[in-house]
Amino acid sequence: MGKPASRVEFITYCKRQLGAPVLEINVADEQIEDIVDDAIQYFQERHFDGVAQCYLKYQITQSDIDRGRAKGGDTSAGITTTSATATIDGSEVQFDYEENSNYLQIPPSIIGVTKLFKFGGTNTVSNNMFSVKYQLFLNDIYFWGSTELLTYAMTKTYLEDIDFLLTTDKQIRFNQRQDRLYIDIDWGSMAKNDWIIIDCFRAMDPTDYTRVWNDSFLKPYTVALIKRQWGQNLLKFQGVKLPGGVEMNGRQIYDDAEKELERIREIMSNTYELPPLDMIG
Repeated sequence: MGKPASRVEFITYCKRQLGAPVLEINVADEQIEDIVDDAIQYFQERHFDGVAQCYLKYQITQSDIDRGRAKGGDTSAGITTTSATATIDGSEVQFDYEENSNYLQIPPSIIGVTKLFKFGGTNTVSNNMFSVKYQLFLNDIYFWGSTELLTYAMTKTYLEDIDFLLTTDKQIRFNQRQDRLYIDIDWGSMAKNDWIIIDCFRAMDPTDYTRVWNDSFLKPYTVALIKRQWGQNLLKFQGVKLPGGVEMNGRQIYDDAEKELERIREIMSNTYELPPLDMIG
């Protein structure tokens, strides 16, 4: 009973933590459903266990290439026009902007894209027979002691730095609300049936991964959210005397829930969130 494995069990668990069935929880079922959805969204966007890193493989189609290479005015290939107007010297002037559809539609479960792996083998350090690695081994295989490993490692690192500066990564733009991955490249260099690898993060759907419902952060966080809603619902009865002189203290319930939420969110920030990349180390 203390390890919910479904949405219904999760909601029942949260109500029990607040006193049900001994106490009546004055929160509508619709409000609880909304709170659970909000808690899941917060968990997926902030908790490191709320997402899973994955690699999506996609095969380029001719339609993708045509849209990426589309020129101005070619509406058949996905060129869209956006207009804006302004009043200049008493006259209305219209500005027309064109934008091509050089994007891939990403599954809605993807909430972040880190990078796009390079399409071709452009790395001159270790890719072909003219690479540094190949040449070093070719020249020194018969005289193994002539090149120290330190020298080899330093040379390899130096040339990799050059390759990194001269062969830049593909420029991408991604917005979670659009589910679009814009790829700003020369689409003329692409060929039909080429493959790309997308390094991204997928939100953990509790419907598919039921252990999410038993997460040690999600449970107390949702309980505190429901408790706050309970207090907020009772605030309108503040000061109203019930039969027997009983008075509902919604303000106290609300304030207690706020303190609990502040403590839980602090734990989230200090324990369960991944630091920004620039702050690692």
